[in-house]
Amino acid sequence: MRALVLTDFHRLDVVDRPRPEPGPGEVLLRISATGICGSDVHGYTGDNGRRVPGQIMGHESSGTIAALGEGVDPSALPVGAPATFNPVVVPPEQAETFLGREQHAPGKQVIGVAQEVQASFADYVIVPARNVLLLDPELPLHLGALIEPLAVAVHAVGLGRPAPEEKVLVIGGGPIGQSVVIALQRAGVRDIVLSERDRARRELVTALGVVALDPTSAPLAELVVEALGAPADLAIDAVGLSPTMSDALTATALGGRVVLVGMGSPRLELPAFAISTEERSIVGSFTYSAQDFADASAWIGAHAEQVAPLVSALVPPEEAQESFAALAAGQGPAGKILVRFDQEDQPA
Repeated sequence: MRALVLTDFHRLDVVDRPRPEPGPGEVLLRISATGICGSDVHGYTGDNGRRVPGQIMGHESSGTIAALGEGVDPSALPVGAPATFNPVVVPPEQAETFLGREQHAPGKQVIGVAQEVQASFADYVIVPARNVLLLDPELPLHLGALIEPLAVAVHAVGLGRPAPEEKVLVIGGGPIGQSVVIALQRAGVRDIVLSERDRARRELVTALGVVALDPTSAPLAELVVEALGAPADLAIDAVGLSPTMSDALTATALGGRVVLVGMGSPRLELPAFAISTEERSIVGSFTYSAQDFADASAWIGAHAEQVAPLVSALVPPEEAQESFAALAAGQGPAGKILVRFDQEDQPA
């Protein structure tokens, strides 16, 4: 099978590897498409320290069930069925204790991050059967790769607890910020603005039906009041840098809430008085619960037309190096790039 190997930082190569075989309780998926996540790009550059040369990355994927390991029920997971997988793998002995908050399990592994696990920038991947979710057969198969980033956004929005009548600011118009907009709309929020420097991303977000602000044109707090008529009740930072967190705090009302889902920097400098004396709260958001992932999967299955514009490019594995290099240089497209592994099986 073909696999994209991080042979060195800033270098991905297509190599031939043996097709893996599922063991007891495991499922072999034939990958259709895998999305390039921002964390994959940081792994490609070596910036985040969470990926290493020799690793096969990838965790935003969809495909079809190719084979079942011993003990897997073929009536529940039929061979040939379209499917995706939740990359957050909780040890069976911790599953009951962390039910509903699987992301908190201390023994969890994340497929695509765990260095010793072959992940899904490859023709095939093995995952635990308990992490496999069937997809709506009517969903274009490659769009199943958008479920994982939407699950991230569903979880972040859930932590923010927005009421439908509240005003919400999203900071960052990349794939996670775009997914947060979709998740807010799914939650019934109507008054949404998004801050993004890149014009192409602002245009994509505007097409989703929200107001896109250029934070280089004026102080963001002023732009938010102008657009919403008042400071935001909730801000969701999908960038995660000191300046964006400062904007999130200053653009929210006294007593407002901020959710940090972006991981642009491992350390942040915060305006302390904007938190303490003005009683704003900050909550961190990482991955999702199993229910968040299932909810995102079900929602995309019924709303393919709403998420389809989030995909900007479909590329074969042989062009992945070029795509990663462009993203690392800040020259990527407005939306998501999917690496398509099944182009010889079905048209793009």
